[in-house]
Amino acid sequence: MAAAERMVVIGGDATGMSAAAQARRLKEPGELEIVAFERGRFSSYSACGIPYWVSGAVPERDELIARSPEEHRSRGIDLRMRTEAVELDVDGRRVRVREQEGTERWVGYDQLVLATGAVPVRPPLPGIDAEGVYGVQTLDDGQELLDGLEREVEAAGGGSGRRRAVVVGAGYIGVEMAEAFVQRGYEVTVLEKAEQPMSTLDPDMGKLVHEAMCSLGIETVLGAAVTEVLTDQQGRARAVATQDAEYPADVVVLGLGVRPATALAREAGLPLGESGGLLTDLSMRVRGHENIWSGGDCVEVLNLVSGRPQHVPLGTHANKHGQVIGANIGGGYATFPGVVGTAVSKVCDLEIARTGLLEAQATAVGLRFASVVIESTTRAGYYPGTRPIHVKMLAEHRSGRLLGVQIVGRENAGKRVDIAAVALHAGMTVEQMTALDLGYAPPFSPVWDPVLIAARKAAAAVRTH
Repeated sequence: MAAAERMVVIGGDATGMSAAAQARRLKEPGELEIVAFERGRFSSYSACGIPYWVSGAVPERDELIARSPEEHRSRGIDLRMRTEAVELDVDGRRVRVREQEGTERWVGYDQLVLATGAVPVRPPLPGIDAEGVYGVQTLDDGQELLDGLEREVEAAGGGSGRRRAVVVGAGYIGVEMAEAFVQRGYEVTVLEKAEQPMSTLDPDMGKLVHEAMCSLGIETVLGAAVTEVLTDQQGRARAVATQDAEYPADVVVLGLGVRPATALAREAGLPLGESGGLLTDLSMRVRGHENIWSGGDCVEVLNLVSGRPQHVPLGTHANKHGQVIGANIGGGYATFPGVVGTAVSKVCDLEIARTGLLEAQATAVGLRFASVVIESTTRAGYYPGTRPIHVKMLAEHRSGRLLGVQIVGRENAGKRVDIAAVALHAGMTVEQMTALDLGYAPPFSPVWDPVLIAARKAAAAVRTH
């Protein structure tokens, strides 16, 4: 009987373990040996849920864990925790790993899955590595943050006095962590070096987010480039400095986004894109390497609207990538065609969503377009509890093809972006969108849903050009 093929997975979260689980479903242990290495303490968890665990909305850490290491092992996957891959020998088809106690050894592979994820952006500023400064990317990071907050309360004598959190960066991570600290009763300051929060929105929509954050009691300072984290005599963060001011802090959280964790791949000479993410084909195979696969936050994917590669670190894509990789290694065939750039978030009761291209992105790829903004309500205007919603829509001149949608609003606003995401995948025009048969009742929507109102206005704008 032929020896089993060996599949080695580096990374024990969404992509890596989805790939392992799917391959195991398709091939028996005698056909395929699966060995996975995870440098942290947790597997198969929701990193997107960390801000809500920090806030207390999710009371227990383990609620974020979909499958424990023991559960993976019981399903025939040899998952080894606290084990880090430190070198990749592509020609020799082997990986050098370092175990928790420091022991190193080489492990050979027939099929390799790189699911190394992303790491928080941490600029080289004085004090950035001080105690009390946290990045929030992994479950280990979240645990470290909560442990630090508990120590800080104990050091203050357990009282309920004034506590201050400074969040550096006003992207998705930043606004979600700002909300988390508001929920914990902190006074929150967000420092953003750009002239708007949420650079994933156009400036006019970002302005709405800024106004709403300030109205929620979150001090949001724009054009504030951080120069230093100031520390006390014990080396603990006490304030964050910009060129113009200092902002006292009991805790500092970095919400500056993430970059692909591809140092291992870079050193091995694997192909990387402009963002530093690995380049793969539609089957999630690393370009030029028949037996190396990659997915999740460490790869670039095709944006179906712009036609350009893009780094999109989201758990939804990561799990799909893993399914595709596992199917292909398991003897089937699957592809991941690309994304349209859909994302949704919230800060307190303000919901923020986008899909497709921003104005700057559309301009960068040479598209001519019309853009419109409408203000409406989330329910029928007369129905109790209706809230405001702003929708911005971009459509291509002449063709009328939908290019992008941004939404900022209150309750029931954000998930409306899914209408536009489906329309983008289908290549619909804004004129075609106006005929969509969407569900209507006064508790859920006006007679004309806000997305369709925007489509009507965009269709009229396109016709005039």
